[in-house]
Amino acid sequence: MRVRLVATYLLLLLLVLTALEVPFALSIASRDTQQVVADRLADATRFATLAEPALRAPRETDELTAELARYDEVYGIAAIVVNQDAVGVVASRPGVNLADKAVQRQARRALEGREASDDGTIWPWRLEPFVVAVPVGRGGEVIGAVVTVSPVGKRVAGVRAAWSVLAGGGLVVLFAGIVAAWSLARWTLRPVAELDAAAHELGAGDYAARVPAADGPPELRRLGSAFNEMAATVADSLERQRAFVSHASHQLRNPLTAVRLRVEDLGLDLTDPQAVEGHRLALEEVERLGEVLDSLLALARAERGRFELADIDAGEVAWARVVAWQPVAAKKQITLRYVRAPHALKARAVTTALDQALDALIDNAVKFSAEGSTVTIRPAAADNDGVDGVAVHVIDTGPGLTEEQRDLATERFWRAPGTQNVDGSGLGLPIVAVLVEASSGRLDLLANEPTGLHARLWFPAP
Repeated sequence: MRVRLVATYLLLLLLVLTALEVPFALSIASRDTQQVVADRLADATRFATLAEPALRAPRETDELTAELARYDEVYGIAAIVVNQDAVGVVASRPGVNLADKAVQRQARRALEGREASDDGTIWPWRLEPFVVAVPVGRGGEVIGAVVTVSPVGKRVAGVRAAWSVLAGGGLVVLFAGIVAAWSLARWTLRPVAELDAAAHELGAGDYAARVPAADGPPELRRLGSAFNEMAATVADSLERQRAFVSHASHQLRNPLTAVRLRVEDLGLDLTDPQAVEGHRLALEEVERLGEVLDSLLALARAERGRFELADIDAGEVAWARVVAWQPVAAKKQITLRYVRAPHALKARAVTTALDQALDALIDNAVKFSAEGSTVTIRPAAADNDGVDGVAVHVIDTGPGLTEEQRDLATERFWRAPGTQNVDGSGLGLPIVAVLVEASSGRLDLLANEPTGLHARLWFPAP
């Protein structure tokens, strides 16, 4: 945006410079041309006065010849007197080319009784000499013409020098304009860049991000102040929400523990089979509610932000979680298989992100897979959009999820249809998603062939 703004400023500056310098440059060339025309016409008119007697008495040309020669010697301007038939009578030097088209054209005009000057302008690139002719005669009778052929080298050099000064001044102004435009664009857009950076930080979860509101144009300062107020309001609202969830979960733990103890005590004297079954179901619901509260506490802590990143050995962490879950998998007659990587796999992540993520994913895989199924954990080096990192794959052969269900799986309290009676709170994958995002990683839920779910955790390399 800064480049486009500077380009706009410079385009306007170029238009102004063009509107000022082009007419001035044209006026310089026109002024020099008019001066040359006036000087040559005056000289030719004086020679015409001397040439009239010479043309009427061709033998008396010595004085005219000497005058033209001195003129040519002093000024370097060739002059020639022609008769009514455009034939040269007297010349300032030998070899003046009367066959030149410009000389012939101006001579014919003069013989028609008109003062004739060159049709062109003295431009910096002109090479042709400047030709001026005046008629010789008296009382309307034209008996000949005086033609002067002026070299334009000095005049061209003068015009070129003037144009060079104009161009140099224009370049200086343009350079100054570039510096001024860049500084102005930087001053104008700095608040926008700061606002953009703060908005990205806010979107990434840094709710302490603010922008300086004391720089830039007044409109952008007001926008920065409004953004800071909005960010403060959003941060305060989210913090209140998380604090409420955390405090509510803490406060509910004690009554829930008391209820569980009382329900357990009530079961000591029960003998009716239906009452015993009801008592068992009540205990299960109390335990499930306790798991939900624990998950809410974990999610509130995970979303509170400001995690500490550390370099971890993804392969060793994955192996430790496989060992820890082996008894649970064996109890359900599920094979928990670990595929070791050929070398150490270092990743950078939140300190406990991979541990908690694997616990949630392995728990789901074991919980929803049938007896005899296999759950595979496989770490491997992998890149993500060109960034080196480590991927840990958790692949099961359970019922799996549809594409629509995989899109919903990281929403809080979401449970797949048909699993409502299975223990769980619906908060495991949301916690995984928060921890992975805080680690600048990625969670992908894919379909496994022919059946099952393929969860892929990716973390960047150190």
